[in-house]
Formats: sequence, structure tokens, C-alpha cells
Amino acid sequence: MRLSALFVATLLAMPKLASVHASDGGWAGDFPASIRVVPGPPPHVELTNTGSQPITAWSFTVSTPSTTGTHREAHSADVYLSEVTSHLPGAAPHLDRIMPGQSRSLPIDAAGAGASAEITALVLQDGTAVGDPTAVKTFFDHRATERDQLHAVSETFRAVLAEKRGAAALAELKQELQAGPGDSAPHRTAREAVDALLSKAQAGNEDEADRSARRYAEFVTKQYDTAVAHARKK
Repeated sequence: MRLSALFVATLLAMPKLASVHASDGGWAGDFPASIRVVPGPPPHVELTNTGSQPITAWSFTVSTPSTTGTHREAHSADVYLSEVTSHLPGAAPHLDRIMPGQSRSLPIDAAGAGASAEITALVLQDGTAVGDPTAVKTFFDHRATERDQLHAVSETFRAVLAEKRGAAALAELKQELQAGPGDSAPHRTAREAVDALLSKAQAGNEDEADRSARRYAEFVTKQYDTAVAHARKK
């Protein structure tokens, strides 16, 4: 959701590989992807989509042998919203959907000698998910929550902009968003957007600020529609 703030900025400005292990835990062979560790520097893993659909979320574990056992480092990312945010300036390239046949370099904290990586869960474009049920549930719970948060912000913009424009609309949006439910990422970035645009309107650029507010509202609605499409497991 931090990418929404980047959208606001746009409006205002107009080596040798470590050993590779197949994932275990009962899902080996079911993942339409492969993974391998690249020690670096900096260390990273390379996740390759070997299937026919974009990968929209992933979870994996990096394991490194040590003198006291095995050090395990878990990583996960849910990037389904990159469907509408990947074009924004400053968007993190590694937090984008992995298209069929594409490989993605994903940063990790460390990868010592003998380190290996195992995929634990994946979610695909159509809502199909494979892997650890707990990780899969976490992804979809997050998506449902984010869907509802985006809907609340989208409806606030819709209602206010249908009745008012310019500085008056932005002032009311600021009030409504400050009184909104909690401190979710969609609400925070919307408040940041409205604060910036209200300052712009008050500085004499009211028409431009109003147009920007309406473009931002369209962008939030597009995010909400995307969240609706991806919030349920197939």
C-alpha cells in the first residue's frame, strides 16, 4: 500500500549458486516454480515461475547449516496489487507478480555455505494456492482485510467527490479520513494524499488539485476491484 503514496507524488509532479533443494512438507512436485540461493554479495534467492499463471504471493525458507544445527530464515510477500501498481515510480521491482517463465531475484538477509531454499507456499493469479495451509490462509486473510479497507477509502472519496469539489472537497475528505476506522495502510496513504492536495488547493492550484484527487480516487477504486478479484482462494 505504500505505493499509493508514490502515486500521489506522480500526480503532484506529473556467481556461483548454492545447492538447490526441492520443497518438502508433502508438497514436493506440486509447486509450479523452482528456487535457488545465490550467496551474493548481496545474497538473494532466484525464484522462477515454471507454470502457466503469474505467481501473486510466495513464501519460502532459507536454511543454513551451523555448528549448533540449522539456521532458518522465513520470507514471504503478497504482491497481487502489483497488477495495478507496478507501473508507479519507485515501485520495488522484486515486489511484482512473477510471470510464467520469469525469474525474480528476491533479497534475503544471509546465505552461508551450504545454504538452501525451500518454497513453502504459492498463490497463483486465478486464486489457486499450494503449500502450507497456514501460510495460504494468512495470505487470503490479509487480502480480505485489505479489500475491506480499500472499499472504505474508495467509498469515502466517492461520496465526497460526488457532492463537492476543490478545496471544500479535500477539506471534507481530510475530516472523514481522520475519523475513519483505524490506521490501515489504505487510510494512511489516503490521508497523506489528501493533505498534500489540500495544501496545493489552498496555494491557488484548486482545479489541478481537484483533478488529482479524482484520479487518486479512481486509482483506489482500481485497487479495490483488484482486491475483490484476488481475496478468495479458488
